Order: sequence, then structure tokens, then C-alpha cells
Amino acid sequence: MGRTDRATRTIAAPPAAVYDALLDRESLEAWLPPDGMRGRVERWDPRPGGGFRMVLTHLDATGAPGKTSDATDVVEVRFAELEPPELVVQQAVFEADDPSFAGTMTMTWRLVATAGGTEVTVTATDVPPGIDQDAHEAGIASSLANLASHLETAG
Repeated sequence: MGRTDRATRTIAAPPAAVYDALLDRESLEAWLPPDGMRGRVERWDPRPGGGFRMVLTHLDATGAPGKTSDATDVVEVRFAELEPPELVVQQAVFEADDPSFAGTMTMTWRLVATAGGTEVTVTATDVPPGIDQDAHEAGIASSLANLASHLETAG
């Protein structure tokens, strides 16, 4: 595979708060689903080697069918590396019959303190070829906007 997608956003919150939102089940359900989706975590184990299973449901599957079913994307995520409050590395595998969505995608969340809060850079490597690059990068940017909104209104 080998493709890399990324997005960056500065969030008006300290790195520790951003890191905590990456490892809190309820927070993750609130902000991770990009626009047009909702998410539900079915299993949660926030430690290195642990992970979670998330069901993402398309609010309108017309024109953007899911990977697992017409309306859903189911993803198994393993926490490969956790370095508070600077780094979260996840390995994600989508449940899909279509081989173009197969493989393990690595999502690296890098948190860097800035004068305005925290610069969050998400880098997705080994992105399955069935995932449209523009749509994926827009989805990551949407999740980051949701994260910013979640933290900036909570704090």
C-alpha cells in the first residue's frame, strides 16, 4: 500500500487535555466520527496493546456506502504506542469483504504544545487503496474540528 494521508489543527487546549480526549471512551464517541457519521464504541481497553472496536454509522449512506455494510464502517483499533501527553499510535483494521479496504492502517496522533494550545497532527500510513484520499483527509480534518469544538467548549 504505502499511501500517507494527514491533517493538522491547532486546538486551544493543553496537550494533556487533548491526550485525555484521545483515551476517553465517551469523548472519543463524541468527537471522532466525522461530519455525516455517528460512532459507538463496543469494546474499550485504553492501554498499550489494548484498543477498541468502533461502529461508525453513515447518517446518509447515499453515494458514500460503508465499508462493512451499506451504512456502517466497523473498525478494530489497537493502541500500538502511548506516550503521554505527546503521542498516540493506533493500528486500525476495517471489517470489510472488499479487499481494497484490507490491511492495517497506522494512525499517529502527534501533540505539540504551542502558544495557542496544542498542534495536533494526524498521519495515516498504509491507507487501504479503497479509501478515497481526499475524502479521508477531509474526514480527519472534520474529526480534528470536532475535537477542537469538544475541548474548547468543555474547557
